[in-house]
Amino acid sequence: MRGVLIGVLGAVAVVGVAAAVAVPAAEHWYDGRHEQTSTYASGKEAKEQRESVPRWLPDDATSVTYAMRTTGGERILKATLGESRLPAQCQPLGGRTAPPPEISASWFPADADDTAKGRCGSYYVSLDSNTLYAWQTNKDWVAKNHGTEE
Repeated sequence: MRGVLIGVLGAVAVVGVAAAVAVPAAEHWYDGRHEQTSTYASGKEAKEQRESVPRWLPDDATSVTYAMRTTGGERILKATLGESRLPAQCQPLGGRTAPPPEISASWFPADADDTAKGRCGSYYVSLDSNTLYAWQTNKDWVAKNHGTEE
């Protein structure tokens, strides 16, 4: 009986170790599987090639990098602008705070919400010299697409 008990405990330990390794790997695979990243030479090209790129992005923006989650409305965008100011369609935050981006990428600052300057449509925006960072949360995407936007 003691041998059977040791065998069962050994099998449970092996299964536990395998689960501890497999579950995080599967979660990373699943999360990354539903994200797409694209780069474009200009804002005009980005808008022509991907309908979900925001229309307020200036056509003459350069070095556009865009990532989106295919299972919701989470988006991040980085672009170089011709001037160190937000596009004309953007509005100041007016004392409100911005939520953090819901997608991460090596090219997008994790703390962009700390430097948010305004809103361009359903996107929050931050500006670092001529580099525009913009992000949309799933909640804002839902509000925009279902008529509940503020």
